[in-house]
Amino acid sequence: MARIAGVNIPTQKRVEIALTYIHGIGTTKAREICSSVGIPTERRVNQLTDDEVVRMREAIDRNYVVEGDLRRGVAMNIKRLMDLGCLRGLRHRKGLPVRGQRTHTNARTRKGPARPIAGKKKVAK
Repeated sequence: MARIAGVNIPTQKRVEIALTYIHGIGTTKAREICSSVGIPTERRVNQLTDDEVVRMREAIDRNYVVEGDLRRGVAMNIKRLMDLGCLRGLRHRKGLPVRGQRTHTNARTRKGPARPIAGKKKVAK
């Protein structure tokens, strides 16, 4: 099993697909990495030589922000918004949608399960 950027990538999958298991690498970046290292995208991970895995690992470390560094950067950006007290930071703090979505209905993923309000009657139709 190949280990790149602290992630065990699956051995039976194509290289292009297996690289997407790393946080911060999608299909486009995976194709870029394969072409820069010179690995055909249809090859499987278990068919790669140790040299190719090392070259791929070095290319990712050199050119991309992935895994822990990326997660830490995103968390710091959100914390900065919350410390500033701007609208986006307040929405993050309250656990509401940040990018202008409606909250009268929907937004259950962000708000959590619906909580009943004491004393409110259901409207009969």
